[in-house]
Amino acid sequence: MNNLSSKYNLEERTAFFSEKIIDLCKKSPNTFITIPIVNQLIRAGTSIGANYCEANGASSRKDFKNKIYICKKRVKKLSTG
Repeated sequence: MNNLSSKYNLEERTAFFSEKIIDLCKKSPNTFITIPIVNQLIRAGTSIGANYCEANGASSRKDFKNKIYICKKRVKKLSTG
């Protein structure tokens, strides 16, 4: 694998992102307010990698674009709240 491929390895980067989301959520206190927020954060944060892996196995270019669009929506949702 060349430097460019390793720099943009989205599968690896999304897995790392998911791990960091989980690490962050483990540090959160368990209160009736934080439990649903942490639950949603984990589901949204880890789904990005899962959706990216799905996109890599897409059956067509159109299917790939659709699945990448889903990844982008999840990232946007996480970054804007």
